[in-house]
Amino acid sequence: MDIALTELLRDADASMDQIARAAGVVRRTVYGHFPSREALISALVDDAASAVEIAQAEALRDVDDPAKALARAMLAAWEIADGYRLLISLAQRSVTVEGIHRRLEPVRRECAAMLQRGLDEGRFTSPLPAVALAYVREQILFGLMQAVNDGVLAPADAGRSAAVTALTAAGVPAVEAEELVDGLTAAP
Repeated sequence: MDIALTELLRDADASMDQIARAAGVVRRTVYGHFPSREALISALVDDAASAVEIAQAEALRDVDDPAKALARAMLAAWEIADGYRLLISLAQRSVTVEGIHRRLEPVRRECAAMLQRGLDEGRFTSPLPAVALAYVREQILFGLMQAVNDGVLAPADAGRSAAVTALTAAGVPAVEAEELVDGLTAAP
């Protein structure tokens, strides 16, 4: 899987044969685990979704302030997403977008609960319900991944941009959102 990810990130059109050669096995071995290239990409998307879920859970652990929790969750999700951003772009060609959204359901549910807490406490002010805000957060990540892939946003700026944008979408004033994120990303 690691070699397949590396090869697909290096060459989005890498064939199963190229992946097998890079792994030092014959193509039949790869097909023994994955019946098609699409199945391999699907498994890699599953890994990415699982990694985001774990990173977000860790980022939310022991954080009382919903705004800080949202910022930390976005920064953590971006760290994972950045490593998979070319794969996600590739996956959108072979794995249905619906399939990607389904895989992210546990992440979205946990995020919606955190957003609801922020709305209940008055920390967030949005006309959107928490579940809709969780979808907005997800689309911010996808949009910024594409912006980085298209060269309109520097990868080094994307995590901070994702966190600030998610906070402002939830109703946190822009200056406060920037200060909060800068405090989290400042070198210790």
